Amino acid sequence: MLALKEYYDRKAAIGEMAADGWIGGGIDFLLELDWEGRLRDITDLREGTGKKKQPRLFQLPNIGNQALKHTNSGTDANLLWDNAKFVFGLGPKGDLHLRSMISAIDQWLGPTDDVGVAAVRAFFQQGLEDRSHFERALQHPEYGEVLGTGSVRVSFRVLETPYPIVFQSPAVVAALNREEEGTDKWATATCLITGEQNVAAAVTHPVIKGVRGSQSAGASIVSFNEEVFTSYAKRQSLNAPVSKRAASQYTKALNMLLESKQRLFAGDMSIVCWAEHEDDFESEFSALFEEPPKDNPDEGTERIKALFQSVHSGSYVEDSNRTRFYILGLSPNMARISIRFWQVGTVYEFASRIRQYFEDFTIVKPPKEPEFYSVWRILVNVAVQDKSENIPPNLAGEFMRSILEGTPYPETLLQAVLRRIRSDTEYRVKPVRAALIKAYLNRYLRFYPNQSYKEVGRALDTHQTSIGYHLGRLFAVLEKIQEEANPGINATIRERYYGAACTTPVTVFSNLLRLKNHHLAKLDNKGRVINFEKLLTETMGKLSHFPSHLNLQEQGMFAVGYYHQRQDLFTSKKADAAGKVDNETIMKEEEEV
Repeated sequence: MLALKEYYDRKAAIGEMAADGWIGGGIDFLLELDWEGRLRDITDLREGTGKKKQPRLFQLPNIGNQALKHTNSGTDANLLWDNAKFVFGLGPKGDLHLRSMISAIDQWLGPTDDVGVAAVRAFFQQGLEDRSHFERALQHPEYGEVLGTGSVRVSFRVLETPYPIVFQSPAVVAALNREEEGTDKWATATCLITGEQNVAAAVTHPVIKGVRGSQSAGASIVSFNEEVFTSYAKRQSLNAPVSKRAASQYTKALNMLLESKQRLFAGDMSIVCWAEHEDDFESEFSALFEEPPKDNPDEGTERIKALFQSVHSGSYVEDSNRTRFYILGLSPNMARISIRFWQVGTVYEFASRIRQYFEDFTIVKPPKEPEFYSVWRILVNVAVQDKSENIPPNLAGEFMRSILEGTPYPETLLQAVLRRIRSDTEYRVKPVRAALIKAYLNRYLRFYPNQSYKEVGRALDTHQTSIGYHLGRLFAVLEKIQEEANPGINATIRERYYGAACTTPVTVFSNLLRLKNHHLAKLDNKGRVINFEKLLTETMGKLSHFPSHLNLQEQGMFAVGYYHQRQDLFTSKKADAAGKVDNETIMKEEEEV
């Protein structure tokens, strides 16, 4: 929270963050009133054309925990501005809304000599007593229909007053300042964020909006609402005392980040990032992990290539080696928000770890396949039915944590992708799944070296030491033989035998090798038969036996070996100048797996 407050200070210093007691927001219409509270005119502040009209942005009075949202109570009106539903008392709770608008003025401003504030209060009071008072606005020939929807935001200008909008009155500014500085004897404490002593503590903190899956009205990080969660007779958020000013500032900063390009989603988790000082990496970070836009699929690729080139250019080495960078992962938890992870490091450290992540996932792939995979694409390909809503919630957080910490990828990720391969009879080992398994295995070996294993390369490696890898290669060759012997076959051994072959090889390979003889006999091209037999001999030479069972890592090696061999079989190779078949290789054809 201290880092968020510091981010607020940085943005507020250059005018990009609302001052204390205020919040950034838009106003669509201004109602122009006379001193008696009668409507004289309506000003449309919206900008743009057609359905793309946007409200004009202002710093708005922030008097409650949810200035831009409402609960269902109908009693949480804003001060001198709100949506048209509250301003005109629309709907079954109309009277409640109007009384709430009046109550906000009385509570925050009290008796005042400000004629503008008095005019707005009179406007509400007269409308509460007689709804026909609002007819001039709601039946306006140009704006009546849109105001009647209740969704547009409205504020006021009072004629012959020195300020353009009523909430910019000195009386309102003074009232908000008093609230920020005001203290109650029982609500003073030492702020846990700033360390300031005897400051006004926030009894409730402003809500956070924009966390995927949380309540639309907003949720809180710091919140106590049951006696069992309290101690020493301290009610609500006084159990974790934070000054009103610091609470307002850290929530404004977080809400701003959640609406910016410095936010990304991974499963049910919302992730935001920011730097200690202004840095290009703030805006680049989320783009490195997100799926590129459909209208510009190369955008993400170019950013990632720039990240790789930074090793040589030094763009993330000099100042960035000292600039601290913060990454916060948030997940919804009923009316609260839980902090999934909190990472602090330098820009250079995070850039290096992210670059390593992309290097881990490099693998030979078909031409139309994306050059780099986003986190979303990786996770959705291990989820049931390849649907994002089926991504295991904890898996996304664990995966992102391993990327950002540079630690081994979670074993649950390997388990998930192997389950998906076994269940997906149509596609089995997609390029993204093979890349994921390769990344997991290689990173695991870097942290836990084992002389019995060799790191997995990006393409076919006939010198790989894993028996699972060569079993996968053998399965791919047997499948290719079957496909060429039976053109147009509906189901190959991949659909029927892959699951058993990658877990209990001894139960299926003997039968598959017998079937292979039948398939080879159907091939008319004898040169092709010879090449297949040579490839089978080379592959079988790596196997001393068919194991009764393969562990998870060997199952992963099986999948990568199968994928590598399939890609090698379908990579185009030019015949020699004389047009003869090279007996040392298999003739291959162009095909996309």
